[in-house]
Amino acid sequence: MENKQLKDEDDIMVTLNLDNGQDVECKILTIFEAGKQDYIALMPLDEKGNENADGEVYIYRYSEDEDGNPSLDNIDSDEEYEVVSDRFDELLDEAEFDAMDN
Repeated sequence: MENKQLKDEDDIMVTLNLDNGQDVECKILTIFEAGKQDYIALMPLDEKGNENADGEVYIYRYSEDEDGNPSLDNIDSDEEYEVVSDRFDELLDEAEFDAMDN
């Protein structure tokens, strides 16, 4: 199972255009696999570019076309969201364990 964890020095930002027309700057936390599908976890930033205080994270289906251009899609079902959020929680637990180990 591949996990493309990004380090702080490699922070990559993306701008999401939400359904309400609002643009939100986000930091890519990780791209991970759950149930043979790739997903991306994004942390929205505040107006000053700082991580949000409440720990809010957006998770989307992630794919790339043959040219490597990324595409994000909404997670439509509660069942899929449950599988994905459980996997993301596992990754957070693994990262915390790894941090304690160092």
